[in-house]
Amino acid sequence: MEADAEEKLKTGEFLPIMEDFYTVQGEGHHTGSSAYFIRIGGCDVGCHWCDVKESWNAALHPLTDIRKVIVRATSFPARTVVLTGGEPTGYQLTKITESLRSEGFSIHLETAGSYELTGKFDWICLSPKKTVPPLPAIYLMANELKVIVYNHNDLLWAEKQADSVSSTCLLYLQPEWGKRDEIMPLIIDFVKNHPKWKVSLQSHKYMHIP
Repeated sequence: MEADAEEKLKTGEFLPIMEDFYTVQGEGHHTGSSAYFIRIGGCDVGCHWCDVKESWNAALHPLTDIRKVIVRATSFPARTVVLTGGEPTGYQLTKITESLRSEGFSIHLETAGSYELTGKFDWICLSPKKTVPPLPAIYLMANELKVIVYNHNDLLWAEKQADSVSSTCLLYLQPEWGKRDEIMPLIIDFVKNHPKWKVSLQSHKYMHIP
């Protein structure tokens, strides 16, 4: 069965699911909207401030039949699914996105853009990282650019990232949670002087929900 599961990982029938749960989106454009989250394990981007480092090692998370996850998602009333990670684009996502779409879901993706995209999505939130920059093609697919701000230099880097996305892409700056009190005044001043940007908060942490 182990060899069979590994083969199905290549086809996207099985994925290393860290967790899946029903909650309210806490960040970016869709903040406050209910959604079913599917967190896929495995990430080689390695952000030092990542708040889900336990997702990095895919081997720690069981290869799971995507049909089981989709059944759980359909048991809740919202029809939005968010694929997140880890870095979900490291896997073949065509089967899971096709299956979710057949169940009437709108499919959102949260990605650093470091791998070629598979599957079809209704909304792509690109959160680029300096360690492994996005592939050029991903920039133009993004509906939302969300840059995590850890220091002042990240604001300048965010402007360079914004030059690569489409004119319709929404732009968000989000303080790194551990430095939010220090960084928020910088972001507020920056947004006031650069009104194309908006502020994103990790509101789910204030609400004490996943």
